[in-house]
Amino acid sequence: MKLSSTIMIGSLLVMTGCQTLPNKDTQDDISVTAPEQEKRPSQVEAVEEHVAQIENVWQRIAIDVHMPVPDQKLVNQYRQWYLDNPKHLEIVTRRAAPYMHFIVEEVERRGLPLEIALLPIIESAFDPHAYSGMHASGLWQLTAPTARTFGVQTDWWYDGRRDVAASTMAALDLLEYLYDKLGENWLYAIAAYNTGEGRVFRAIRRNQADGKPTDFWSLSLPRETSRYVPQLLALADVIKHAEQWDVNLQPILNEPAIAIVDIGSQLDLSLASELAGISVNELKRLNPGLRNWATPPTGPHQLILPSDKADSFSAKLAEIDPSQRINWLRYQIQPGDSLSVIAKQFNITPSIIRANNGLKNNNIIAGRHLILPVASDGNRLDLANPSLTVKTNDVKTEQVSRRVSYTVRSGDSLWKIANRFDVKVSQLTQWNDINENSTLSIGSKLTVYPYADPNQKTLNYTVKSGDSLDRIANKYNVKVSDLIKWNSLQLKKYIHPGQTLTLRLTNS
Repeated sequence: MKLSSTIMIGSLLVMTGCQTLPNKDTQDDISVTAPEQEKRPSQVEAVEEHVAQIENVWQRIAIDVHMPVPDQKLVNQYRQWYLDNPKHLEIVTRRAAPYMHFIVEEVERRGLPLEIALLPIIESAFDPHAYSGMHASGLWQLTAPTARTFGVQTDWWYDGRRDVAASTMAALDLLEYLYDKLGENWLYAIAAYNTGEGRVFRAIRRNQADGKPTDFWSLSLPRETSRYVPQLLALADVIKHAEQWDVNLQPILNEPAIAIVDIGSQLDLSLASELAGISVNELKRLNPGLRNWATPPTGPHQLILPSDKADSFSAKLAEIDPSQRINWLRYQIQPGDSLSVIAKQFNITPSIIRANNGLKNNNIIAGRHLILPVASDGNRLDLANPSLTVKTNDVKTEQVSRRVSYTVRSGDSLWKIANRFDVKVSQLTQWNDINENSTLSIGSKLTVYPYADPNQKTLNYTVKSGDSLDRIANKYNVKVSDLIKWNSLQLKKYIHPGQTLTLRLTNS
């Protein structure tokens, strides 16, 4: 599952990771137990009363770390490294400040040893963007297979391994699994988090077969793992006895710094930052799992915000029309274009273009239009530097009007409605999650994203006695063929007084 962190004396920690998946088929629950540290029952009421008197998270951790710290060479070596490199803990504290209270709360809620809350220091130095040569990522250095096993989503929009909330839940789930699997021994579980349960099982059984002790310190494990557990215990000891060791830990307030807000559906990050009253950069820092300019269309639909901004944000978001959450552009396909070229130009994927335009394959025709989701200011974010945007006014794009809710009338069909709004039937079916053979019920609602020309206005004209299509077309300087198209009329069918026609007029 993960590669352990290794220490270089006289320099900062270098983090790497390597994880294997839990394997329930090849190992049975181990019967061996060791006395290092048993899982402590949760005592929520006592914890809440106790915590209320503590103002600093480091103090909260120091009081409740209880794993025995043996007089082992590696433990002493790592303790001395932390004492000799106070700058490292300063950097870690600055990075951990928004998240540490959340992690400690969750560790305590589950009744786990508080030493567990320090693992992100060992794993990533609390850098949510940390990435190892073994493809482990995030605060907890989860690999993609491990993340999937414990329900963490990763796709083009989102990497849950970097999402602080999602990765914390998954990492603690994994640790609980390993604790239960490995005889309810926390040193075994922590070692297995680093190297995989299989190696720990095999090391225990080798010692059993040889008649040797099976406590953690007697096991023959990979070098990284044999150093991983001592490093954590040394760190916990430094924090527990910070005053004794003359270590100045910058305080982290013992109160929520962040709040997890349910946003319901996809949301543009520029709009979200505006509603929250923070910069896009700050929003991205708090939500490092978000990889693009909006939250994932299929979820998770949540944002991490500063705790003092959450209520105001939720109230403002509730006032926003759902159609305003994402911005759309109408793009005219140019000669030589391909879906991959257009996708790269607007920082989206070909599959997103296909899904939003009802395309069954990558074939496109020059001169036709595509509807594209873009950042709310009409620009696209530069993923290498989220604070930068790249202007798109050098390409032929047109603003798409916001969502329209159309009420199906008598005689309507998907083809008629598509013509009325100058869109394709395939787009209507995509927007409304229906197929081309669906029966439309009179009075039902369809969602449409029609083209909105800023130089054009829509007029509803009531047919009068003596009117004809030709006369109306001449009066408003439009084409009869357009009248027929806009109103889904049949060329030889008469219009009648009282009938309402839609006209699209260009502003003079």
